Amino acid sequence: MSAKAGASRVAERYALALYELARGEKRLDAVEANLNDLSRMLEESPDLRRFVASPVLSRAAQVKGLEALADKAGFDRLTRSFLGVLALHRRSSVTGAVIDAFRNLLRVERGEVMARVSTATPLSEEQEAELATALRKELRTEKLDLTTDVDPSLLGGMVVRVGSRMVDSSLRTKLKRLHFAMKGIG
Repeated sequence: MSAKAGASRVAERYALALYELARGEKRLDAVEANLNDLSRMLEESPDLRRFVASPVLSRAAQVKGLEALADKAGFDRLTRSFLGVLALHRRSSVTGAVIDAFRNLLRVERGEVMARVSTATPLSEEQEAELATALRKELRTEKLDLTTDVDPSLLGGMVVRVGSRMVDSSLRTKLKRLHFAMKGIG
């Protein structure tokens, strides 16, 4: 098992624990809002990212720092305690992954499906709307969270990711397949 896969499993376990506590106390919305704020803080502050990832700081220093951050941000008691637990168990380095895993659990509960589409060129609003309609129909859901990005290396076509499934209809992939097929002939 790779270190990244191990960290992901750890993050999923912590996220599930937080999710179950928040659901049991009917605080899912408050915890979600806190985690969204924390995610924004992590994106905007390289110092905060270094702080939570630092293996050099003592547990006490990380607990104190994260509790101070939670107090200053006005986080819910449950979120504040949870951040302390992460730091106490030397797991604050996976905070971002915990947030992502928590969001995924919320999406499942709400019946939302998240799709990520990469294209070689930007999609127009009309193309994006048509794609969203087609994905809703194919996935049999009304709640679709569609994220698009541009990857010029695709050359054409698109790559669609929904959960662990991926459909790659990019020109780059088609050319690679042709290349390998041609090698096999000669």
